[in-house]
Amino acid sequence: MPDKTILIVGTYDTKNDELEYMAARIRAMGGGALTMDVSVLGDPEHPTDHSKHDVAEAGNSSIKAAIDSGDENTAMQIMAHGASILAASLFDAGKFDGVVLLGGTMATDLALDVCRALPLGVPKYIVSTVSFSPLIPPERLSADIQMILWAGGLYGLNSICKSSLSQAAGAVLGAARAVEPPTGARPIVGMTSLGSSCLKYMKTLKPALEERGFEVAVFHATGMGGMAYESIVADGGFVCVMDFALPELGNLLAGSVANGGQDRMLNAGRSKTPQIIAPGCLDLIDFAGWQDIPERYQDRPFHAHNRLIKSCSLTGADRRETAREIANRLAQSDTPAHIILPLAGIEEWDRVGGDTHDAPALAEFFDEMRKSVLAPVQMTELDCHINDDAFSQKALEVFDGWVADGTIKMK
Repeated sequence: MPDKTILIVGTYDTKNDELEYMAARIRAMGGGALTMDVSVLGDPEHPTDHSKHDVAEAGNSSIKAAIDSGDENTAMQIMAHGASILAASLFDAGKFDGVVLLGGTMATDLALDVCRALPLGVPKYIVSTVSFSPLIPPERLSADIQMILWAGGLYGLNSICKSSLSQAAGAVLGAARAVEPPTGARPIVGMTSLGSSCLKYMKTLKPALEERGFEVAVFHATGMGGMAYESIVADGGFVCVMDFALPELGNLLAGSVANGGQDRMLNAGRSKTPQIIAPGCLDLIDFAGWQDIPERYQDRPFHAHNRLIKSCSLTGADRRETAREIANRLAQSDTPAHIILPLAGIEEWDRVGGDTHDAPALAEFFDEMRKSVLAPVQMTELDCHINDDAFSQKALEVFDGWVADGTIKMK
């Protein structure tokens, strides 16, 4: 009997040999294979465990409806919807332990939806001709997705594409055997931060929260980290969030690709997750090292953090814009929210004498926050820096109060 079973998803009418090759590799390593066909027009050489008709019907549609649409995009979205529902149902029933999906642009589009439908901790591998391509927007990626480029695999098996397919087969089976999914044994607090040189509060808060019986997951707020954070928040994965690093929101407003998605700072409210917030690192904009700088920022001095990130300072007007956007996003939430404003600075290098110290611009930000943030959102001003112990102690005071009054549930 196989120890772990892998769901294999693809268009068996055109990729039968490749998909069966991966199934054979998985079985040869002692795993089991469960197959799902997401074709529309053709049929596989041999029946799959879950046919294209099963897939379409899982999404309350049919292959006939997909064909009659006369549009390949519409047809594939019908299959993506059904495949996502069917895969989630099969996983809930304990039918598989990991998934590998194969395709070009059409099946990759579907694969991204299927992966997002599965919980964190389920191994998810996509073998695609467009892996790592700018065609794939970061917000389509699930928090723990893995991809491998399907090199030389556009049509038929060959020694080059077998290298990719066999690696994917081994990787997903190995991951299914090795993974330790989140257990839920302790309630989890989600926290955002940057490197510990820039924002230091996690060094105090993480052990303090762990002493209180909580687990702490810290996310790097450089784009993908924020998206992973938001996806888990959206699923109700945290009992509380300490969203203390917000550069991804400023980056979003500036047009930088290093943003946390359009729903940044919205999912806590939607999932009724209590949120404690601070404006860490909202004095800078981070652009990708390769990204062209928008015209409105081209006259500013930039610092190359490394070959991946370059940064410039926000003006007072920019900071007022971010303050208004924070207020706007929190106004859409009906869950408890408490903002902490550290008036002496919001990242290590904006202290007096630091490279990014700009007291007038910081004052404009705080002024706009006072004007824009409305009840029931609470706001506390502290005469300290975000990296001072007083900031962390205030965050713990708010947190402890919410635990005491039942706002934070001890799941």
